[in-house]
Amino acid sequence: MAKKHPGFAAEQSKIASKEGIPMKNAGAILASAARKASPAAKRSNPALKKVAKKGK
Repeated sequence: MAKKHPGFAAEQSKIASKEGIPMKNAGAILASAARKASPAAKRSNPALKKVAKKGK
């Protein structure tokens, strides 16, 4: 069994500190990755389905 996902806010914070970028940009990276997630990943973490498509 896979370990529990730490949450989107925690992942966003980790991306921001690792890359040295603002939280807003880290959120965009995380959202992009969530949209590209495989069907298997979405089955194991249904929260990935809630990430909205990119709008203008």
